[in-house]
Amino acid sequence: MASTPIVRFENVRKQYQMGLVRVEALRGISLDIHAGEFISIMGPSGCGKSTLLNLLGCLDRPTSGHYFLGGEDVSQMEDDALSAVRGRRLGFVFQSYNLIQQLTVIENIEVPLYYQNWPEEKSRDTAIEMAKRVGLDTRLDHKPFELSGGQQQRVAIARALASDPLVILADEATGNLDSASGQEILALFDELNRQGKTFIMVTHDENTAMRASRAIRLRDGEIESDLRTR
Repeated sequence: MASTPIVRFENVRKQYQMGLVRVEALRGISLDIHAGEFISIMGPSGCGKSTLLNLLGCLDRPTSGHYFLGGEDVSQMEDDALSAVRGRRLGFVFQSYNLIQQLTVIENIEVPLYYQNWPEEKSRDTAIEMAKRVGLDTRLDHKPFELSGGQQQRVAIARALASDPLVILADEATGNLDSASGQEILALFDELNRQGKTFIMVTHDENTAMRASRAIRLRDGEIESDLRTR
């Protein structure tokens, strides 16, 4: 394991103003995550999971404290800079897949590369490689509505992998899947993690959380526990 974390939170707080009430969603989170870890984040509704994921994904900024991603302090970056960091360093896998229905499998995987201005040939070759990596090389020309839920989630995972991010963030990635498909996706996460990919997975399901090598439980905006599971 690398000695320098690729994700570091230093006393991160996040507050929201709800009318006259100020809500403290995160209350001084300090956290280190190293390359190659598989982290699950769990806790009851309202514990701060979504807020933490938004900060990790550079979709929001902390009210105070520091967030270092790959050694770079991204805590107070402007929107354009944060967007560039998201594109280069982060991959996202959502519960609802977030695929573009008019595009084929290969085109959906290419979307983040298009926004990073990759050359067309390199983008296509990378997308094909990622599709093969998740077992969809025979479905390249299919549209999302022609795929099962598990296959659509594999497309989303391939898209997340395409730009070789530092971290893949998975938000309830098996939440819309039946049990068998969910287990297949978790097995794919395991395989990719063994290949060196870093995963941070938000889940409400205890059994799913225990698939990770490290389980972090939040309560009331604070880390209640941080346990190695294997």
